[in-house]
Amino acid sequence: MSSDEIFKMFKIESKKLSGFISNASDPNLEISALVETYYQVMNVSSMISMLRQQLNPDLDQILDEIDKTELMILEEFNSDIHPKILENLKRSIQETTSVLQSNFGEKSTKQIEDESHLFDELRKKMSTKEFVEQYDSEISHD
Repeated sequence: MSSDEIFKMFKIESKKLSGFISNASDPNLEISALVETYYQVMNVSSMISMLRQQLNPDLDQILDEIDKTELMILEEFNSDIHPKILENLKRSIQETTSVLQSNFGEKSTKQIEDESHLFDELRKKMSTKEFVEQYDSEISHD
């Protein structure tokens, strides 16, 4: 794949990333959308690394575009949105855990089904929190 093709793909993926980042600050964002956002950040970050290795430093326009996208990841996502996502996940896990721990005694079929759904949601949130914490440890070591 040529540098031009990679750059064209980079521009498309950066535009998608911008949309993901603008939606990521919604505290009610679905878990799947959160995970997709992190994958997009990692994908574009990898493309930035690849482009920086392959590009001629004289290509100011391309480098400006790369710098702008990298700044969006660092300042908007890593510094602002990512910590909020992690905090929201922790809070949500705690709330769901509290609800599940407070449900004692006889239960109807509906209550059992609701609890089953809550346990499933809790599992998804905990798994996503681990994934987000891994990302956090990666950016903390850079």
